[in-house]
Amino acid sequence: MIRLLRLRAFISTKEISAMALWHTVLLFFVFCSDCACGQITYSIPEEMAKGSMIGNIAQDLGLDLKRLKSGKARIFSGESTEYVELNRENGLLLIKEKIDRESLCAKLTPCALHLQMILENPMELYSVTVEITDINDNAPNFQKNEMRFEISESAMIGARFVLGKAADPDVGINGLQSYSLKPTDNFVLDKESGGDKNVEMILQKPLDREKEGQINLLLTAFDGGESRLSGTMQIHVTVVDANDNPPVFTQKVYKATITENSTKGTKITTVSASDADEGSNSHVSYYISDAVDRTVANIFVVNKESGEVTLNGQIDYEKSNIYQLDIQARDQGGLSDTCKVIIDVLDINDNNPAIIIVSLSSSISEESLLNTVVAMLKVNDPDSAANGQVYCTVNDNIPFTITSPSNNFFSLLTDQELDREREAEYNITVTCSDEGVPSLSSSTSLRLHISDVNDNAPVFDRNNYEAYVVENNTPGLSIFTVKASDADSNQNARLSYILEESTVNGVPVSSYVSVSADSGVINAVRSFDYEQLKDFHFRIRAQDGGSPPLSSNVTVKITIQDQNDNAPQVLYPVQTGGSVLAEIVPRSADVGYLVTKVVAVDVDSGQNAWLSYKLHKATDRALFEVGAQNGEIRTVRQVTDKDAVKQKLTVLVEDNGQPSRSAVVNINVAVADTFPEVLSEFTDFTHNKQYNDDLTFYLVLALAAVSFLFITTVVVIISVKIYRWRQSRIFYQSNLPVIPYYPPGYADTGVTGTLPHMYNYDACMTTDSRKSDCKYSTLGGQSVLVMDPSFTGTVQRVMKENNLLEGPDSPELVRACYYNNKIMSS
Repeated sequence: MIRLLRLRAFISTKEISAMALWHTVLLFFVFCSDCACGQITYSIPEEMAKGSMIGNIAQDLGLDLKRLKSGKARIFSGESTEYVELNRENGLLLIKEKIDRESLCAKLTPCALHLQMILENPMELYSVTVEITDINDNAPNFQKNEMRFEISESAMIGARFVLGKAADPDVGINGLQSYSLKPTDNFVLDKESGGDKNVEMILQKPLDREKEGQINLLLTAFDGGESRLSGTMQIHVTVVDANDNPPVFTQKVYKATITENSTKGTKITTVSASDADEGSNSHVSYYISDAVDRTVANIFVVNKESGEVTLNGQIDYEKSNIYQLDIQARDQGGLSDTCKVIIDVLDINDNNPAIIIVSLSSSISEESLLNTVVAMLKVNDPDSAANGQVYCTVNDNIPFTITSPSNNFFSLLTDQELDREREAEYNITVTCSDEGVPSLSSSTSLRLHISDVNDNAPVFDRNNYEAYVVENNTPGLSIFTVKASDADSNQNARLSYILEESTVNGVPVSSYVSVSADSGVINAVRSFDYEQLKDFHFRIRAQDGGSPPLSSNVTVKITIQDQNDNAPQVLYPVQTGGSVLAEIVPRSADVGYLVTKVVAVDVDSGQNAWLSYKLHKATDRALFEVGAQNGEIRTVRQVTDKDAVKQKLTVLVEDNGQPSRSAVVNINVAVADTFPEVLSEFTDFTHNKQYNDDLTFYLVLALAAVSFLFITTVVVIISVKIYRWRQSRIFYQSNLPVIPYYPPGYADTGVTGTLPHMYNYDACMTTDSRKSDCKYSTLGGQSVLVMDPSFTGTVQRVMKENNLLEGPDSPELVRACYYNNKIMSS
């Protein structure tokens, strides 16, 4: 669909310029097609003042003013002088520089400025033609102010004399229209002369030198403007005698061709004229007519005698492709004839294409669609035909191509998907060549930056991380650093590290570790304890600063390394506060007799939990030894009667850490075959301690009741002796139950540290005397005797309750404990 609108404006001549009457008829071309392009034509008079309005291009093209602003609309002319400017605020085309049609186009009609309006984002091109109409601002003008002729009085009626022609830069009705010659007594103007033809005056009345030897004429040239302008030239005619035959050219029109850039002195053609007169009146001289423009006349020269026309300057097809010369042949009597020489200039391919960057995007997003316009170029080659036909190419291996949407305009656009991470910047070389032989070319380089979009997620340098930290660390300790990279740039590659929420043993992982958002450094929030937590996992997310942001996760495993921060703990023998623990060794025990076994554990792991045992102190070091690895206490020699009943051993338990930690256990060993012997030793020991503690109380009590106690004591002693004797008799006669022996049982209870073992021992012991009971329990593989300070009273009460004891020294009780030890020893 084509909508046609044409605007023409005419302005009055200078006589009514104050009125400034404008008559407007609009002619506007808008091409609706798939491409964003259009054409519009305006017509304005020349010499309009700066700032004058040409037209409202936004309204004529149907464009929104906001589009002009957002698209950075601008006018591109490609000329050195910018005559037209665009006001983006109101969409008006305005005169920027005063336009002189004659300077711009000379005689060329129609005279027009060919402009382009460029819009960006997206790029659009609109062609604007501003036609410059002529006003009558130039008067006709002759090359010379005066001309002189010498005309023979014998000149015949009808003789013609070339006066040349006036020049008027205006065109059309404002151009040269007519001539007048005054006075007209002898000469009149040829009615057919004028316009582009030379003005000729015709002799209409014979000359008489005797009457008038000098004739002065005034030639006036008029234009056709409303306010007519004119120019004059004085003509002086000197009447001479007898030369009644003018020269005559053999041809009225000569045609010749010459290639541009020909050297000076190149022969073009030869003109020839003859004169029927004889003698000096027949001698013909050749001249380039004064009517020829001086610029053109300086390029060519004619030999005055031979009529040979040669090149005297440089000719350029791009400046002018045709020249026309008026050659005059004149005899000695002043009679003359003229001919035309038309010289066609042949083009050669002597101009490289000129590349003009109309619009260029300095950067383009990597997610741009295919066929996105990156730059718009205009290529000019003033040569003609194939020499001026131009095609453009771009360098290989780049995702761009170049097309030509209109004559001499080229668009650089994308033809592949862009990836900034593969190539962040392109140096695009555009080469434009013509089709001449040989072909000439020009090139220009365009630098295009590919702007980044957030299309790459962060990538960790490992699939997972594992870090180690020694327990008992200082809170805030830097444990490890995770590192991720992002192939994007700037804000899209700015990474933040985030600890993802999870739990470790039901506790938020953030209470164990923290991660620096900027550096990815993992710090310990608390001090770790290997015995409570050996390792744990958590996830860290790396997130970039794009919009929307992209992220990736990685798993981090923290392994707690053990430190020797726990001393061994002795499980057996149990260290009690008030009672005395004793192991019984019979005097008949052989070498290697297992007295007891020290059982200890270390909650540390590895070599920190490897325990060794050694005998630190002993009443008799030659009697006992301790197994360095198993903690078993055995006899190293035969027990003799000389060995003390009460043996005290101190065993040192050490781990293998650096530095090592240790624990000490005290073991009481009773070397005896009879229970009373053991009882007396350990009873004295315990009672002495209590007696010392309560000595003051007993002294005070004794002083208060010495008399009463003496009598009471005698009665009680006699009664007790009798009672014990009776109980011992009963014990010897009873059948004692068989006390079973249970071998040690060992069980693994953990995967780290020293393994605690379970041992079964048969032992005879009593609790606190105030609880009044006697217990038999299995604590180990050997006999264990526990004696309280109030052992005597407790045994008596327990034996009474079980009908096994008649007195405090009952042989049945001693025998039962002794046999029990013998059974367990065997």
